[in-house]
Amino acid sequence: MTAAIHGVSTVMLGVSNLDASIAFYTEVLGRRLRFRAENLAFLDAGPITLGLSEGLARARSPIAGAVEIVFAVDSVSAAHRELGAKGASFLREPRQATEKEWVATLLDPDGHYLSLFGAP
Repeated sequence: MTAAIHGVSTVMLGVSNLDASIAFYTEVLGRRLRFRAENLAFLDAGPITLGLSEGLARARSPIAGAVEIVFAVDSVSAAHRELGAKGASFLREPRQATEKEWVATLLDPDGHYLSLFGAP
C-alpha cells in the first residue's frame, strides 16, 4: 500500500498572542472559529483550515517567514475598503496582478502576509 497525499488540509501559523490573532481573523477577516484550546485555535478558511499556534511561534524564530496566505474575494477594492475600516493594516494597496484579477496585501497581528485576490 502506498501513502496517498491528497492535498493541503490545514495551514498552521505561529502567533505570539492567540487572543489577538483570533480577534483579527474572526472580527476583521470574518473567519469562523471552529475550535480553541489553551494555545491553539482552528478557523474556517474555505476548503482548508487555518491553525493558529502559540507553541509553533515559541518553537520557531522569526515568527513570520516566507509565507503568504491568499484569500479569494469577489472584489479586491470592496474588501480593501471594508477591512481597512475594521482596522486592517495594508502593506500593499489594491493593484492588478493578472489580466483579470487584482491583489492587495495586508498583515495579521504577527506580520504574516495575507493577500486578497479576485476581481477589481
